[in-house]
Amino acid sequence: MSARLGVVSRPDFSPAALPRIAAAVDAAGIDELWLWEDCFLQGGIAAATAALAATDTLTVGIGVLPAPLRNVGTTAMEVASLEAMYPGRIRVGIGHGVQDWMRQAGAAVASPLTLLREYVTALGRLLAGESVSLDGRYVRLADVQLEWPPAQRLPVLIGGTGPKTLRLAGEIADGVVLDNQYSPATLRAALEHVEAGRADRDGESFSTVLFVSCTPGADPGEIGVGGSIEKIAGCSAPYLDAGVDTLVLQPPASTESAMPDFVATVGEVAAHLRSATR
Repeated sequence: MSARLGVVSRPDFSPAALPRIAAAVDAAGIDELWLWEDCFLQGGIAAATAALAATDTLTVGIGVLPAPLRNVGTTAMEVASLEAMYPGRIRVGIGHGVQDWMRQAGAAVASPLTLLREYVTALGRLLAGESVSLDGRYVRLADVQLEWPPAQRLPVLIGGTGPKTLRLAGEIADGVVLDNQYSPATLRAALEHVEAGRADRDGESFSTVLFVSCTPGADPGEIGVGGSIEKIAGCSAPYLDAGVDTLVLQPPASTESAMPDFVATVGEVAAHLRSATR
């Protein structure tokens, strides 16, 4: 299986449960654990640190950090520190944030797209070890340079749903993070916007991460996957065929107590997909 399989640990689960969930995901042979920074539940950086510390090989993705809530210099420092401590095991996505939450936190901006463009551009340069000066509409930096930049390239992904944001991801980011609203058909339509942004970036590596709702033991509708191990694997194939390289299975809400079983199921799905491509 060339694609990677992941699991979501929902932010409405207790933060105290995260190390156990991460360890179970690692032990099940699943490639990645993805975390959300939803307001006002769990902090993405703190949660990622705990998950990384509890595991040996697991890749941990943050999908996504809301740009309005975080100074780009702080984000660069924190992400670079995680990469130094756990090299090659962190993935980071940046997004607009839910606008109602951004207003609630006093962080909303008039042009979220402008902020995201400035932010992701600056973050990528900082993580590359550059000295960055920028006098943008929202991001302003004066000769900022990390003392401990990542030793290897650390991709920055953009999370979003609107056509303009998807196109921006294709234009300036190293990948895109998509939520669980897509059927295989609507996913292909969304990725057309991403590809339009990538028109002048032929040959550059790019990752497409997709969250998909998963209900083991229950037949899925048009959107998501479910049923038996074999059916979940079969329902996953159209998403992978559409261009997804990282498929992240999302458990139903309020299933914290069922996470051990959910993780075990995803581990079996991963094994099934790998054996099917040998």
